[in-house]
Amino acid sequence: MSLLRRRKHPFNESFRKPEKEHENGDFSYESKRKKIPYEHEEERPLSKWSCFDTWCWLIGCVCVTWWFILFLYNAMPASFPKYVTEVITGPLPDPPGVKLRKLGLTAKHPVVFVPAAVTGGLELWEGRKCAQGLFRKRLWGGTYGDVYKRPQCWVEHMSLDNETGMDPCGIRVRPISGLVTADGFGSGCFVWTTLVSNLARIGYEEKTMFMAAYDWRLSFQNTQVRDQTLSRIKNNIELMVATSGGQKVVIIPHSTGALFFLHFMKWVEAPPPMGGGGGPYWCSKHIKAVVNIAAPFLGVPKAIPLFLSAESKDISLVRAIAPGFFENDIFQPQILQHVMRLSHSWDSTVSMIPRGGDTIWGGLDWSPEEGYSCDQKREMKNSTLVTNPARAKSAISLTRSANFGRIVSFGKDVAEAPSNDIDRIDFKGAVKGHRAENRTCRDLWTEYNGMGFEGTKAVADYKTYTAESIVELLHFVAPKMMARSTAHFSYGIADNMDDPKYKHYKYWSNPLETTLPNAPEMEIFSFYGTGLLTERAYIYKLSPTAECHIPFQIDSSTNDEETCLKGGVYSVDGDGTVPVLSAGFMCAKAWHGKTKFNPSGIRTYLREYRHSPPTTLLEGRGTLSCAHVDIMRNFALIEDVIRIAAGASGEELGGNRVHSNIFKWSEKINLQL
Repeated sequence: MSLLRRRKHPFNESFRKPEKEHENGDFSYESKRKKIPYEHEEERPLSKWSCFDTWCWLIGCVCVTWWFILFLYNAMPASFPKYVTEVITGPLPDPPGVKLRKLGLTAKHPVVFVPAAVTGGLELWEGRKCAQGLFRKRLWGGTYGDVYKRPQCWVEHMSLDNETGMDPCGIRVRPISGLVTADGFGSGCFVWTTLVSNLARIGYEEKTMFMAAYDWRLSFQNTQVRDQTLSRIKNNIELMVATSGGQKVVIIPHSTGALFFLHFMKWVEAPPPMGGGGGPYWCSKHIKAVVNIAAPFLGVPKAIPLFLSAESKDISLVRAIAPGFFENDIFQPQILQHVMRLSHSWDSTVSMIPRGGDTIWGGLDWSPEEGYSCDQKREMKNSTLVTNPARAKSAISLTRSANFGRIVSFGKDVAEAPSNDIDRIDFKGAVKGHRAENRTCRDLWTEYNGMGFEGTKAVADYKTYTAESIVELLHFVAPKMMARSTAHFSYGIADNMDDPKYKHYKYWSNPLETTLPNAPEMEIFSFYGTGLLTERAYIYKLSPTAECHIPFQIDSSTNDEETCLKGGVYSVDGDGTVPVLSAGFMCAKAWHGKTKFNPSGIRTYLREYRHSPPTTLLEGRGTLSCAHVDIMRNFALIEDVIRIAAGASGEELGGNRVHSNIFKWSEKINLQL
């Protein structure tokens, strides 16, 4: 009986409460007894819930929920999302096209779109063995699904020849024609779609709209040499004017498309073989207005770190958050080196180097934006203090400004030091060394492989670089790229526009070395965003030396809120990519009235759009955004564009509309007009 009482059913044993562990880590006698397994207990082991199980369960729940939401979204009526948005945010405004159609506006002038670099689609027509199955597939401006599977092959086909700037042997990548080429850049990123759809609401269709697609990787003149792109644009414009009853066209370039079309206006009137042979009045006969959107007429400082270290403000912030991420042997050769390989082979990126030298961008001790504060409230407060003589001294101390003219400085102390205290050693006479042979380095190819440690040290010893010395620096660190660049682009200021050398095409895209056409009835607009911090100057340092690593990098550890320094990047007012100075100076001063750059007195207008971020997630990127690309969806800008296309003049539009200090900054630039 005692034996029967002691032996209990395992079912009851499983419900017994666990024994507590003693302080010494040992278990009680009863606990030890529990651990003695019975024969039938081995057949039913207790399962444990691991961390991996938790993650699998969580991911499964997220996926099921996501697919369920997608199912509901596709099953609901098309008007339901709009109804929900209106309930939360209030009634949505009419799109500009609907609004203006109600006011009686209709299509009048044919419209020509000129896309920016990067936003135009490119497709493969001939490739190497690794690109099998990609014939006429988008290599740029699509979903990139096939690209992710073979990134090395994609880099190989998107790169151009380092010597000629043209197609590598056995590769042909060509621009996609039609409006579809620049509708959107990648999945969910729309560029021209909103503008095109609103123009269609007042009567425009494909025969009255033309997308001037071009291979934006090439230099502007080489688009004509290889693809006859400039001739195609000329023929299409002439056809549109002829078939619309003689109505002149409205040109709408975006970003670098403005530089491309500036080149076109000189090419079309120049005599062959260099030009299109249209005669001195071709633009006057065929163009009503040129509406430039976010145009970097004078280049962008953002191009400099792209060439020096394949970086930007975003990469600098990643370095600040996760130090060492891009220095990892896994990531750096796969990302930054290949970005540098692409950017050094694309001549279009070279066209973005700042133009005008120290006269425009400032020197060691001055810049047009001197005194700019990224905190608008503090800026207003300081301006109030200055008006009070008793507190003027304290105001000066509060308005400490960055030396924006020093576009690249090696060290924060160098960027802030008086110019007389900077001991600079000229780098141009330095003897370049050679790094050890390394197969991986040769495969990646950057021009730093031939610069050596001596050349790297010489660059850092020069301490700081302004807009003029930056061009000399690029000749030193990237001689092959700049050899092509000097054959197709120029970055100076013309003293005498009658000099025969300015008839060469290398000057045609530089507004400071070429003249506008003889078309006094034509109008030129500059539409761009303000209110976003935009890259202007950089703090650099030497990166850890390694065979394949880029020797320079932005010093992301440097910050100074008072001088708009964050993550090694100084910022000024702009649209996030193009500073106000580059987008607005030409129309604000250099082209205003009759000048040596505008001999016929073409009327110019500035229209600035103040950035306003979306208030809710339902607005997406928002219809008030003025970021460099998102401005193409800005309702106020689209309305202005439609009014011009429907026949309005700049005066009827309201003339200039300015939110920034562009006129104040332009007056500081001593340029003989």
